[in-house]
Amino acid sequence: MEMQSDSMEKRVIPFDTRAAFQEQLRQCISSARLTLRLFDPDYSLWELGSTQMDGLLRHFLSHHGKLELVAHTNAELERHAPRFLRLLTDYSHAIECRLTAPSLKQLTDSFCVADGRHIVRRFHSDHLRGEAVYDSEPDTQVPLERYAAIWAETIPGLRAGTTGL
Repeated sequence: MEMQSDSMEKRVIPFDTRAAFQEQLRQCISSARLTLRLFDPDYSLWELGSTQMDGLLRHFLSHHGKLELVAHTNAELERHAPRFLRLLTDYSHAIECRLTAPSLKQLTDSFCVADGRHIVRRFHSDHLRGEAVYDSEPDTQVPLERYAAIWAETIPGLRAGTTGL
């Protein structure tokens, strides 16, 4: 069977700095069209409250994208990401934030999966070493299965109008 000329080839980009992680995260989010599924213990390194990330997420959500986040705690987002809290209010129909059950608090990886085709992952949330993989559904299959298992053991987290006060 012949490959179509417009098909994308898998790209793997390793990283080990905060700047490189954030660059790949922005690239992954800007590549998303339908779904973004995110997991991180607290999102402290994700800069979800930055002006640039707000713009990327607003663009994604305004084109009917769906955003799902799972965290162990929302404290970082509540305290340091007011733009994200406004985004949650503006797009409450398209964003769902969940918290892990106590039995999952030992999970320490961190990842963002876009459309089941692109992934940015840090192997441990305390470290910056990780990789981005673009245009490879096989590379997102296991993380998406883990995400579904994690999601099944979550409780509602941040909601529009929720504050940490």
